[in-house]
Amino acid sequence: MTPDGTSAALRPSALPHSGRVDWVDYAKGICIVMVVMMHSVLGVELAAGKTGFMHAVVAFAKPFRMPDFFMISGLFLPLVIDRDWRTYLDRKVVHFAYFYVLWVTIQFGFKAPAFAAESSWTHAGYLYLESFIEPFGTLWFIYELPIFFVVAKATRRWPPLLIWSVAALLEMAHYSTGWTAIDEFGARFVYFYTGYWFAGQVFALSNRARQEPLLGLAALALWALLNESLVQFGLSELQLISLFLGISGACAIVTIGTLLAHMSWLKSLRFCGEHSIVIYLAFFLPMAATRTLLLHTGLVQDIGVMSLMVTAAGLFGALAIWQIALKSGANFLFERPDAFWIAPKKPGPALQAAE
Repeated sequence: MTPDGTSAALRPSALPHSGRVDWVDYAKGICIVMVVMMHSVLGVELAAGKTGFMHAVVAFAKPFRMPDFFMISGLFLPLVIDRDWRTYLDRKVVHFAYFYVLWVTIQFGFKAPAFAAESSWTHAGYLYLESFIEPFGTLWFIYELPIFFVVAKATRRWPPLLIWSVAALLEMAHYSTGWTAIDEFGARFVYFYTGYWFAGQVFALSNRARQEPLLGLAALALWALLNESLVQFGLSELQLISLFLGISGACAIVTIGTLLAHMSWLKSLRFCGEHSIVIYLAFFLPMAATRTLLLHTGLVQDIGVMSLMVTAAGLFGALAIWQIALKSGANFLFERPDAFWIAPKKPGPALQAAE
């Protein structure tokens, strides 16, 4: 324990300070692929009225898909949590708020005509305003993340065991208020705080997997069998089991990311991880367009194959939109303009999901 009562895992000296961490990018790549896959598969199946073989993959990933994303987001928090509030809010709140406001407006622009056709333009305007208190569509993650960052810093001097225990109890409560921000806070904050509090242990896990890859593979096989069994028997969302699967699944993704980085395999997955927020912001448009095209033309009959194609379109389409934006001078879509910084700008990438 440190003098202020926090875990030694919180010490910034235990974490890397410079450059990108290869396995983290791989882990984030796995996360963003799973997120795009989930939205693509469920969207296709809902529109088609039937399921395909990809449904089982989405079901398998459900217990750990978002827990891992949030745990990774908390990993580097020990390096920055002691910054002054102005700088901290700029990097961890204003940063995400800018992209949320921008992209919720873009998404709403595409969906507003349909909303207006169902009711009226007045109601469509109401729905747009409501999106600032009720996260809109796929963007709820970057709406929720700044809340986590603020709560973590505000409770910086509180006993970490107390915070983690309360967060774990909230996750196990499985409460539902109908408000996404409140419900997702209870369901996800424990994983974010786990990444923060146990950052040193997570990096130690990665180092162990790199040193003993056969042991890592054996552990992954055991985890996959357990996760699939609990999912198949409908037990994965029970109290305590959901928390266990969320944390164990997140550790599994850390191990997979480490092994892939160690072997330098699937570098395209690492690239997706390096640009995970780019994909997260923009995948909705190519995903929705491809889904509509395939469903209306009937070119692909198999729902599973169609889901795979829509997933690929979401991923590669988002990266294509990013490149087009950069080459056409529309950098503001993925890079926060100077006018929206409230603290001195630092060098480096404009988009960082887990600084």
